[in-house]
Amino acid sequence: MKALLCSFVPFVFQKLNMKIYGVALLASCFLLGKLMGSFLGVCLGINGDIGGVGFAMILLISVNLYLKRKGWLQEETKQGILFWSSMYIPIIVAMAATQNVKAALTGGPLALIVGVVGTLACFFLVPFIAKIGKE
Repeated sequence: MKALLCSFVPFVFQKLNMKIYGVALLASCFLLGKLMGSFLGVCLGINGDIGGVGFAMILLISVNLYLKRKGWLQEETKQGILFWSSMYIPIIVAMAATQNVKAALTGGPLALIVGVVGTLACFFLVPFIAKIGKE
């Protein structure tokens, strides 16, 4: 059975001509961002993730820009990151938002204050981030 499966899987991928690009970069940025958010939650005494998805997005944007400037990002990888960002990140943001609301409601006023400050900071950073795309 194992031999049959091992010979069938490469055949399927050859026929579909499926290539997955950018997944490792996206996943590592997400995991590192969630780790940073959880660490921030522990430091502030809140049982939850504070800004993990936001940290992940900032990491993804930063690493993406760095790799583009160095010329290390292939066109296929750029397209893969764009595809996975448009498909994957909105789902993760929705899932993390649900968890963050639960943690904020049980975390007390400090969690609410941190959430409001973080949201306001994002609003003020939009013009600066918009300028990055015009280069």
